[in-house]
Amino acid sequence: MAEKLFSTADRAIITEAIRNAEKETSGEIQVHIESHCKGDVLDRAAQVFEKLKMHKTTYRNAVLFYLAAEDHKFAILGDAGINQVVPEHFWENIKEEMVIHFKKRAFTEGLRKGIEMSGQQLRQHFPFDQKGDINELPNEISFE
Repeated sequence: MAEKLFSTADRAIITEAIRNAEKETSGEIQVHIESHCKGDVLDRAAQVFEKLKMHKTTYRNAVLFYLAAEDHKFAILGDAGINQVVPEHFWENIKEEMVIHFKKRAFTEGLRKGIEMSGQQLRQHFPFDQKGDINELPNEISFE
Protein backbone atom coordinates (compact mmCIF):
# COMPACT_ATOMS: atom_id res chain seq x y z
CA MET A 1 0.00 0.00 0.00
CA ALA A 2 2.74 2.50 0.93
CA GLU A 3 4.40 1.97 -2.44
CA LYS A 4 1.31 3.33 -4.20
CA LEU A 5 1.59 6.66 -2.41
CA PHE A 6 4.70 7.66 -4.37
CA SER A 7 4.74 7.67 -8.15
CA THR A 8 7.72 6.55 -10.18
CA ALA A 9 8.61 10.23 -10.67
CA ASP A 10 8.35 10.88 -6.91
CA ARG A 11 10.63 7.94 -6.18
CA ALA A 12 13.14 9.20 -8.73
CA ILE A 13 13.17 12.66 -7.09
CA ILE A 14 13.77 11.16 -3.64
CA THR A 15 16.47 8.77 -4.88
CA GLU A 16 18.19 11.63 -6.73
CA ALA A 17 18.07 13.75 -3.55
CA ILE A 18 19.82 10.93 -1.67
CA ARG A 19 22.42 10.57 -4.43
CA ASN A 20 23.07 14.33 -4.44
CA ALA A 21 23.27 14.52 -0.64
CA GLU A 22 25.80 11.68 -0.54
CA LYS A 23 28.02 13.03 -3.34
CA GLU A 24 30.38 14.94 -1.06
CA THR A 25 30.14 12.88 2.11
CA SER A 26 30.89 9.45 3.47
CA GLY A 27 27.52 9.65 5.23
CA GLU A 28 24.61 7.45 4.20
CA ILE A 29 20.93 8.31 3.92
CA GLN A 30 18.00 5.93 3.56
CA VAL A 31 14.25 6.45 3.28
CA HIS A 32 11.82 3.81 4.52
CA ILE A 33 8.09 4.17 3.95
CA GLU A 34 5.30 2.02 5.26
CA SER A 35 1.57 2.50 5.62
CA HIS A 36 1.16 2.07 9.36
CA CYS A 37 3.22 2.38 12.51
CA LYS A 38 2.01 0.50 15.55
CA GLY A 39 3.36 2.05 18.72
CA ASP A 40 5.95 4.77 19.12
CA VAL A 41 7.32 6.14 15.85
CA LEU A 42 10.90 6.47 17.17
CA ASP A 43 10.87 2.88 18.41
CA ARG A 44 9.67 1.70 15.00
CA ALA A 45 12.31 3.83 13.25
CA ALA A 46 14.98 2.24 15.46
CA GLN A 47 13.73 -1.23 14.49
CA VAL A 48 13.89 -0.33 10.80
CA PHE A 49 17.34 1.24 11.28
CA GLU A 50 18.61 -2.06 12.68
CA LYS A 51 16.78 -4.19 10.12
CA LEU A 52 18.38 -2.20 7.29
CA LYS A 53 21.79 -2.63 9.02
CA MET A 54 22.29 1.12 9.02
CA HIS A 55 24.32 0.89 12.25
CA LYS A 56 27.05 -0.97 10.37
CA THR A 57 28.41 1.97 8.35
CA THR A 58 32.12 2.62 8.81
CA TYR A 59 31.73 5.98 10.57
CA ARG A 60 28.32 5.32 12.16
CA ASN A 61 26.99 8.25 10.13
CA ALA A 62 23.79 6.93 8.61
CA VAL A 63 20.49 8.82 8.65
CA LEU A 64 17.06 7.21 8.33
CA PHE A 65 13.96 9.06 7.19
CA TYR A 66 11.07 6.89 8.37
CA LEU A 67 7.55 7.65 7.21
CA ALA A 68 4.31 5.87 8.20
CA ALA A 69 2.19 7.52 5.55
CA GLU A 70 -1.35 6.50 6.51
CA ASP A 71 -0.77 7.23 10.19
CA HIS A 72 0.80 10.63 9.48
CA LYS A 73 3.87 9.78 11.55
CA PHE A 74 7.51 10.23 10.69
CA ALA A 75 10.90 10.24 12.35
CA ILE A 76 14.46 11.06 11.46
CA LEU A 77 17.05 8.87 13.12
CA GLY A 78 20.78 9.51 12.97
CA ASP A 79 23.43 7.06 14.07
CA ALA A 80 25.85 7.70 16.93
CA GLY A 81 28.59 9.20 14.76
CA ILE A 82 26.46 11.97 13.34
CA ASN A 83 24.53 12.60 16.54
CA GLN A 84 27.82 13.42 18.28
CA VAL A 85 28.62 16.27 15.90
CA VAL A 86 25.41 17.90 14.67
CA PRO A 87 24.10 20.99 16.47
CA GLU A 88 21.50 20.73 19.20
CA HIS A 89 17.95 20.58 17.83
CA PHE A 90 19.30 19.66 14.39
CA TRP A 91 16.81 16.85 13.75
CA GLU A 92 13.92 18.89 15.15
CA ASN A 93 14.74 21.75 12.76
CA ILE A 94 14.66 19.36 9.81
CA LYS A 95 11.38 17.84 11.01
CA GLU A 96 9.82 21.30 11.29
CA GLU A 97 10.85 22.11 7.72
CA MET A 98 9.44 18.81 6.49
CA VAL A 99 6.13 19.34 8.32
CA ILE A 100 5.60 22.58 6.39
CA HIS A 101 5.60 20.54 3.17
CA PHE A 102 3.74 17.55 4.62
CA LYS A 103 0.85 19.78 5.74
CA LYS A 104 0.43 20.74 2.08
CA ARG A 105 0.52 17.02 1.17
CA ALA A 106 3.83 17.67 -0.61
CA PHE A 107 5.47 14.54 0.80
CA THR A 108 8.08 14.17 -1.92
CA GLU A 109 9.20 17.79 -1.50
CA GLY A 110 9.28 17.41 2.28
CA LEU A 111 11.50 14.36 2.04
CA ARG A 112 13.69 16.01 -0.60
CA LYS A 113 14.21 19.06 1.60
CA GLY A 114 14.96 16.98 4.71
CA ILE A 115 17.47 14.85 2.80
CA GLU A 116 19.13 17.99 1.43
CA MET A 117 19.44 19.53 4.91
CA SER A 118 20.91 16.31 6.32
CA GLY A 119 23.37 16.10 3.46
CA GLN A 120 24.69 19.58 4.24
CA GLN A 121 25.62 18.52 7.77
CA LEU A 122 27.01 15.19 6.62
CA ARG A 123 29.29 16.98 4.14
CA GLN A 124 30.51 19.31 6.85
CA HIS A 125 31.31 16.62 9.39
CA PHE A 126 32.00 13.59 7.18
CA PRO A 127 33.61 14.79 3.94
CA PHE A 128 33.82 12.44 0.97
CA ASP A 129 36.97 10.32 0.95
CA GLN A 130 38.01 10.06 -2.71
CA LYS A 131 40.48 7.27 -1.96
CA GLY A 132 38.11 4.73 -0.56
CA ASP A 133 34.59 5.94 -0.04
CA ILE A 134 31.95 3.47 -1.12
CA ASN A 135 28.19 3.64 -1.09
CA GLU A 136 27.52 1.42 1.92
CA LEU A 137 23.72 1.48 1.76
CA PRO A 138 21.27 1.49 -1.16
CA ASN A 139 19.84 4.83 -2.29
CA GLU A 140 16.47 3.37 -3.27
CA ILE A 141 13.46 3.79 -1.00
CA SER A 142 12.56 0.73 1.01
CA PHE A 143 8.90 -0.09 1.54
CA GLU A 144 7.08 -2.37 3.94
